Amino acid sequence: YGYMMEYPVQRAWRDARLGPIGGGTTEVMKEIIGRSFGL
Repeated sequence: YGYMMEYPVQRAWRDARLGPIGGGTTEVMKEIIGRSFGL
C-alpha cells in the first residue's frame, strides 16, 4: 500500500506528501484525506 496506483491509499499518501507544499495546514490536509475515505 502507498505506492500502487490502484489503491486509494496511494492517492492519500501522495496528497499527504505534497500537502505542505501547496495544500494548507496539516489539520486541513487530515480533514481532506478523511473526507476522501468517507470518514
